Amino acid sequence: MTTSTKPKRLTTSAMIASFADPGQRTSSAPFGHALAALAESDQRVVGLTADLGKYTDMHVFAEAHPDRFFQMGMAEQLLFGAAAGMAEVGLVPFASTYSVFAARRAYDFLCLDIAEPGLNVNIVGGLPGLTTGYGPSHQATEDIAIFRGMPNLTIVDPCDSVDIEQAVPQLAASDGPTYLRLLRGKVPTVLDEYDYSFRLGEAAVLRGGRDVVLISSGLMTMRALQAAEELAAHNVDVAVVHTPTIKPFDARTVLAEVDTDRLVVTLENHTVVGGLFETVASAAVRAGLSRRVVPIGLPDEFLAAGALPTLHDRYGLSRDKIVETVLAGLA
Repeated sequence: MTTSTKPKRLTTSAMIASFADPGQRTSSAPFGHALAALAESDQRVVGLTADLGKYTDMHVFAEAHPDRFFQMGMAEQLLFGAAAGMAEVGLVPFASTYSVFAARRAYDFLCLDIAEPGLNVNIVGGLPGLTTGYGPSHQATEDIAIFRGMPNLTIVDPCDSVDIEQAVPQLAASDGPTYLRLLRGKVPTVLDEYDYSFRLGEAAVLRGGRDVVLISSGLMTMRALQAAEELAAHNVDVAVVHTPTIKPFDARTVLAEVDTDRLVVTLENHTVVGGLFETVASAAVRAGLSRRVVPIGLPDEFLAAGALPTLHDRYGLSRDKIVETVLAGLA
């Protein structure tokens, strides 16, 4: 009898693939740990999920506070309806599902059960934008566009583990509903190097620069910072403005950076339709600023399936593609 020496094939799920770079500092499940910690000091906090606890890091909360965790099954409308009822009686629910399901399947329940009465329900959406290679059924490339028009709803697009950990208690303390574009699993830790702290509703200038200003949200702030370092080798001095809160939008801080003679570029892990680019452009027009704004974001189309590095490069979200776009804009 012979024993096979064929090596075991290693596989990675495209559903929960990490966008962290090799060797990059990361924090494991920052949302789940932050929510569990918050619940220690606030007995009103409860967690719900639509059969996606493991894939939204809600399982960390469930293990720490099983008596305050509710598994609603694959029923997003029920998830939001139950969360609304809990908020009505004074609880502070965090309800997790995938962003595509929250935006496409349960919009009306979020709108009329939660947003219209202004309830403190916090929707946590996993797999925002191009953070999965599973294709259009799971890539929430238009969730901000869908939700921006909903009155009363606060929209947060965090960059890293620092943003998420600091955002959770502020979302719980804020009036009305919130939508958090969740980064889950091994999430990069980036912003602690920039004397930064998350403040709900505020943008932050992470670094100054005389030639270009990059206005970014979500994981694209990490890419913007990386691109800024690489562009320095081309003698291009780049400022980076992080806008973790998309709605309400901090127009004052952002427009102060737009209103110069520098090249202005927006970067978002979202379609260029209805997201950060159009938010910045609209704010500039309302303020009477006549400035060109170059968008870096996902195209107005259904995206391909595949490995995240390949997809990010194909659709212009990678560091190298950002550098190319900026240099072309300066030419």
